Amino acid sequence: MANQDFDFAKATEEFFGAFKMDTNMFDDASKNASEFSVKLGKIALAAAKKNAELTNAWTAETLKAVEATNKIQKDPSAYATIASEFASAHAQAMPEKLSAYAEVAKAAQLEAVELFVAAGKDVQAEVVAAAKDVTAKAKAA
Repeated sequence: MANQDFDFAKATEEFFGAFKMDTNMFDDASKNASEFSVKLGKIALAAAKKNAELTNAWTAETLKAVEATNKIQKDPSAYATIASEFASAHAQAMPEKLSAYAEVAKAAQLEAVELFVAAGKDVQAEVVAAAKDVTAKAKAA
């Protein structure tokens, strides 16, 4: 049976402490990754919320149209006419509805690309700074 009092965080800290290395790099990387994930998550959640709003509105419109057609007709052929008109109206509206979803996806994609580009620039700046630091330390030694 495993020792129940084992402290993984303490053991990890002791392990890295034995190597006499600066762990700030790992802390910074973890922090940056977490911040990036939060930003990317916000983009995804905003898109999902907008899609839910679009779906809700589309459903409400459809139910309103169904409610309008839910009436007793004197002529049986009127049911076919009503169903045909309903289907035709929704078929004509569908490209506009789908276009709204596409716009949400496009906006989310653009935001994500901007986030990736900004992250790439940040990483590039950090690499340049680290390279300068290593070069300066090498010259000093």
